[in-house]
Amino acid sequence: MAYTTTAKSSATRVLLVAPLSGMLLPIDRVPDPVFAQKMVGDGISIDPTSQILQAPCDGEVIQLHPSNHAITLRTAEGLEVLMHIGLDTVTLRGQGFSPKVAVGDRVKVGDPLIAFDADYVALHAVSLLTQVVITNSDRVAQFVPQTGNVVAGRDMVLELALSAAATGALSTEGNVVRSEEIVIPNPEGLHARPSAVLVNLAKKYKAELRLRRGNDQANARSVVALMGMQINRGDVVILEGRGDDAEGAIAELSEAIRSGLGEEGAKPMPAPSSIAQMEEAKPAPRPRSEDPNVILGVAASPGMAVGYLHQVKNQEIAVEEVGGTPNQEQRKLEQAIEQARLEVEALRAKVHGQGDPKKAAIFAAHQEILEDPEIYDRTASLITEGKSAAYAWKHVYTSQANQLAKLQNTLLAERANDLRDVGGRVLRILTGVTTETATYPEQTVLVAEDLTPSDMATLDRTRVIGFCTVAGGSTSHVAILARSMDIPAIAGSEERVMGLADGMPVILDGSKGRLRLNPSSEEMESTRQRIQRVAEKRKVDFAAREQAATTRDGHPIEVVANIGNQEEAEKSIGLGGEGVGLLRTEFVFMESASAPSEEVQSQIYGNIAAVMKGRPVIIRTLDVGGDKPLPYMPMPHEENPFLGERGIRIGFDRPEILRTQMRAILRASQQGTVRIMFPMIARLDEIRMAKAMLEEERQRLGVAPIEVGIMIEVPSAAVMADQFAQEVDFFSIGTNDLTQYTLAMDRGHPKLAPLIDGLDPGVLRLIDLTVRGASRYGKWVGVCGGIGSDPQAIPILIGLGVKELSVSIPTIPSIKAQIRNLSLVECRELASRALAAETAAAVRDLSPFIEE
Repeated sequence: MAYTTTAKSSATRVLLVAPLSGMLLPIDRVPDPVFAQKMVGDGISIDPTSQILQAPCDGEVIQLHPSNHAITLRTAEGLEVLMHIGLDTVTLRGQGFSPKVAVGDRVKVGDPLIAFDADYVALHAVSLLTQVVITNSDRVAQFVPQTGNVVAGRDMVLELALSAAATGALSTEGNVVRSEEIVIPNPEGLHARPSAVLVNLAKKYKAELRLRRGNDQANARSVVALMGMQINRGDVVILEGRGDDAEGAIAELSEAIRSGLGEEGAKPMPAPSSIAQMEEAKPAPRPRSEDPNVILGVAASPGMAVGYLHQVKNQEIAVEEVGGTPNQEQRKLEQAIEQARLEVEALRAKVHGQGDPKKAAIFAAHQEILEDPEIYDRTASLITEGKSAAYAWKHVYTSQANQLAKLQNTLLAERANDLRDVGGRVLRILTGVTTETATYPEQTVLVAEDLTPSDMATLDRTRVIGFCTVAGGSTSHVAILARSMDIPAIAGSEERVMGLADGMPVILDGSKGRLRLNPSSEEMESTRQRIQRVAEKRKVDFAAREQAATTRDGHPIEVVANIGNQEEAEKSIGLGGEGVGLLRTEFVFMESASAPSEEVQSQIYGNIAAVMKGRPVIIRTLDVGGDKPLPYMPMPHEENPFLGERGIRIGFDRPEILRTQMRAILRASQQGTVRIMFPMIARLDEIRMAKAMLEEERQRLGVAPIEVGIMIEVPSAAVMADQFAQEVDFFSIGTNDLTQYTLAMDRGHPKLAPLIDGLDPGVLRLIDLTVRGASRYGKWVGVCGGIGSDPQAIPILIGLGVKELSVSIPTIPSIKAQIRNLSLVECRELASRALAAETAAAVRDLSPFIEE
């Protein structure tokens, strides 16, 4: 179907068909000055009644905004047609939008481009009005907009008569004028509105103007080109101009960008050079460890190791840029990927045969990377340009790994290591470089920039007793493997560790994230003896794992597990666990490409309840937020995500997700003893709202009521515990968040993290308030945070009146054994003294030292 005509005047005319059904509105009546004043370009607006944006013409997708609310097509005549769904929809960060095409796709009239949830967008955005705009309107001599109601894919909305030639030549004579570095202050970066303002300013001048960010650049007169750069808040850009009036243009445009291009909420940010000057005046930051013989890092895998350092250097593989013919190089690539797939499958089978499905799943993810079409297509494209297969593959996988590593989502950033692992495997096959099987001395503690899952799968456990890496974190696949293999490990350590000599004696404490350098022979022997005693004690504790956790004077304590899936539930039972004190349901959401359905969730929760065979299972509703977002649930940028939309607040903001999860939990309660727990409750009306929603869903399902509890993570909830106790059946104290909120310290802060201790007297007093408030109304209190597994904290918590400890699975036998050796009377005395202490260190001095 052709939508281009030639009139008698010889002017080419282009017809645009309605991309949505609805009522047409003149563009100058849109309640947004950027569109109404035609800063983006001329066009028309639609008040939509349909929910799938369709192509209004044949063309190529040249831009799709990361938030999926705007898309641009280029027609055969060179017109750039921007369709912008709603007003201020960029702030939704993609929520409610589902793109059906990608940049580079060619589309026909009526093809679906973006599906959107009209109810959600209307509720969360300023308006649903959708703009259809020609961003290079200077190429159009006449716009003829239609009026009235239109049907998507059928009725015409715009008739365009193209200009015979562009007007006004640019001035390109003279020297290049450059601005200083400018930091983008706009909360959502340069989306359509600020880009349009910049373009209109640029059009005042004759100079050729370009915006640069690193190696990327765009014409400052093109809205589409600017949006295509996907410039975000905090990005550093430079303006360049050439022409007679370039100097004036650069001056005005620089100040406009620096001030946010008139966008609300954009405040000027200092350029990197200014920041550097300010930092020069500050004293140098103190090293992470003040003791030159101590290296600090992140606790990645618990346990201790006494041995000798051995450096592992990364293998750098050189590649030739040019190879054989494209067909030859393409065959090499395909053969190398197939060989790598066989090797990864062998590794997966090996670890699966060892009875650890979690480890096997990591290598299953590696197989998916090998089948990633984006990596393959980009490599193939470089090969067709004359590059060798090795050069093209190395370029693509390293650049994508570097992009992943820069992501703010820690979990996703740490997956960059998996991509490097897989990429390196294929590259070694392509280049014929073999990986030498390392032979390490006995009692080796490895030190490396980073290790890969493949390194871990082939590690000689008879010689390697621990490792320390500069990169990585506690959630990396390498850390997961280390814990499953019971190898003490530290990640994210100080970089000076890479300068240490092979053979240096060390003591590695994976539980505390500390590497002790050059210990005396007496210290090493003492630590070895301690490790031996702990190992022997573990055997004794394991043998008695089914005995109840009852103090010497007959006071029972329930010891339950913190889990994330059915496999962990089964493991906890095998170690003597008496139930589940915290089922972290965010893992169910993180492992899904989209929000899991009610049916999927119900089956997962129900299976866990059935496995527990009547033991209590406490299911916490989804606990995510700006600090730990989900890829399919984008959230607006927050200056302080720990004080923003987290926990139950996300549930209230997205009630369809919370209600779906509530129904799934209620259905799962038919399979066992299920309780529901709400996170981040700070105000009474929050728990009342949550309970009302739960009751509505319960009545719809016609199931029996279940017990309801809340996490005590916010000081306000602890202070008002007596009032909250009248609303719920139980409390579970999340000491990790409660500690950081009480002390006003981010537990991920590199300098403050060592100062954060759940045994701080301020935190203990809030726990005491919580227990007293609960006891007044006959409600019980549990602890599911980190100090619940801390042997020094356990007698204090019992003394304060805590009835349940929800702990990490491996610690269950030892904690039950410890409780059996305690006296409630002595615990109460200890707790009283701890409440009167002045510091966390003083509290730990009071509590007896327990060998772990």
